Amino acid sequence: MTSQILFTVLIAAVGLERVAELIVARRNAAWAFARGGWEAGAGHYPVMVVLHTGLLAGALVEVWLTPAPFVPVLGVTMLVLALGSQGLRWWCISSLGPRWNTRVIVVPGLPLVQGGPYRWLRHPNYVAVVVEGLALPLVHSAWITAAVFTVANAALLTVRIRTENRALVAAAPAQG
Repeated sequence: MTSQILFTVLIAAVGLERVAELIVARRNAAWAFARGGWEAGAGHYPVMVVLHTGLLAGALVEVWLTPAPFVPVLGVTMLVLALGSQGLRWWCISSLGPRWNTRVIVVPGLPLVQGGPYRWLRHPNYVAVVVEGLALPLVHSAWITAAVFTVANAALLTVRIRTENRALVAAAPAQG
């Protein structure tokens, strides 16, 4: 079996993982909206969907249509990082429970989650996104995809994190 086929299987597995995330997100959105939750930053969400879909598609296209070689030391290292980012993402999902979403949806009056990776980082899910966006394409030396996604994702995360921080402040319980 060629490394390109194995890489395609990996990308397909990540694609299926994304479908699982969307199922969880839809369920969690219903939970949040039923409790008075509201969405912030809906305008950047379609851009995020296109960017993340482009990561998977771009990596496949680059590996199949260019001479992107499989370099074992790089590939194995990046695979470990990509898998670690998946572990961190699901730790975030587990720690936030029904409050986790692919959209920025907040429920007024709920305190910030302080457990799991949120004990150390304010936005650990975005750490997972950054690591995965760089590492996943580099499993098979798809440098162009890794670079383009990383730059575009940095711009998107600038907007996303600002939006999320504002929403969290607006929804925070009153201090008194």
